[in-house]
Amino acid sequence: MVENGLLFNLAAGLLSLAEPILQGYCLGRLVKPFMERKEKVHLVWAVYSLTMLVLIAMNFYLGASSSVMIGISAAFLVMCRTDQRNYEQKLFLAASFFSLCWLAYAITEILYDNLYSYATHTDFMENSPDYLWEALFAAMCVVYLVLEVSILLASIWCVKKVYTYKSANMTKKELCSLLAPLFTGAVGFEIIQYYRSFYILENGKSTGTYDMWALVYYAVSIAVVVVVVGLYQSIKANQEEILQNELLAAQVDSIRHHIGQVEGLYQNIRGIRHDMANHIMTLERLYASEQTEAARAYTAELKAALAEVVGEIKSGNPVTDVILQEWKGEAEKREILFSCDFYYPAGSDINVFDLSVILNNALQNAMEHTEKNASVSIRSYHRNNAYMIEITNSFAGNLQWDCENGLPATSKTSVEGHGYGLSNIRRVAGKYAGDLVIDVRDGKFCLSVMLMMDMKL
Repeated sequence: MVENGLLFNLAAGLLSLAEPILQGYCLGRLVKPFMERKEKVHLVWAVYSLTMLVLIAMNFYLGASSSVMIGISAAFLVMCRTDQRNYEQKLFLAASFFSLCWLAYAITEILYDNLYSYATHTDFMENSPDYLWEALFAAMCVVYLVLEVSILLASIWCVKKVYTYKSANMTKKELCSLLAPLFTGAVGFEIIQYYRSFYILENGKSTGTYDMWALVYYAVSIAVVVVVVGLYQSIKANQEEILQNELLAAQVDSIRHHIGQVEGLYQNIRGIRHDMANHIMTLERLYASEQTEAARAYTAELKAALAEVVGEIKSGNPVTDVILQEWKGEAEKREILFSCDFYYPAGSDINVFDLSVILNNALQNAMEHTEKNASVSIRSYHRNNAYMIEITNSFAGNLQWDCENGLPATSKTSVEGHGYGLSNIRRVAGKYAGDLVIDVRDGKFCLSVMLMMDMKL
């Protein structure tokens, strides 16, 4: 084979240019689901590829591993600059790409060498002119790129598939645990490559058995990375479930508290009813003796006492009455204007417990994000069998959206039990074939919850 032919040099040059560009594309595919601003992924791709191309153009040889590490480090800095959160996760993604990139390269090199060796030892090629040898080399360069990119993309797809909680924060302990299989794979790659290069230099080629076991090791290393990420995500899922159950238990306790208040309310009402005859008799005597002002004052006191016991809100269900009355009181403490036009859909299959989950979570979120002297309102209505609840509060900030569930991201820690309010509302709405919609405009945050109801016969 003529190694200084035009086609040979052209194929080698294009391979050295195309490889870092395609690697940058693969890196972009890996990090895109984890970035808040998806359009910035092109910047990560470009910085990695340009860094690698500059190193090639300058003939700045540090070794292949060092060059890739410089390119990934530059891309990592861009990720941190464009998305200033969850740096541990970004470090894991950079390390994952480094390890997967070299494992894909190692598998491709073994397959390429064996395919090339087989092709060059055929009777056809041994008697072929130089231009066919160059054409074979060019074709094998294309095969090499296709194999490497395909293996790398397949590995990245598996990692993204099992990495379900892409917006969850990663702790330093979790990062160290996830880096272990990546480090093992990279070290194993260096050792195997060293001895493989030694065998090739000594014997002119590597043994088939050695290559077979090397392929097995590289494939298992990629599988281990995927399995460890999957186990990490299953642990995250268990943590989410535990927190959800704890929050649900807290809400059940809250409902029990509200039911206890309702029972106390009924006792107070029975007490007022018991004394009502005396109150009426007192009023009759005051009017009979023409003490009109005293009668009016007594009537006003009686109304105030009755309003204090019963409450101002009449939603059609004592449990929702108590919940709404409590949040009205909370709004008054925070000096927030609270308006209520809510009614309980009596005669439907909507359970008051489910409604209490919606009301408590929605109003808690509204109160926490409404400033002093602003407003919170709640209303409900129905159209045919669609029951709608709308909670609106003043809102002057900017929302950051969680790309996984389509809900606003929360800055609160999940350990405190926060950040699950809207998820719980969506879960309850799903029981009634409904969902929630969020709209932010004109300084208002509006949460609309739809429940499909069946009327009881």
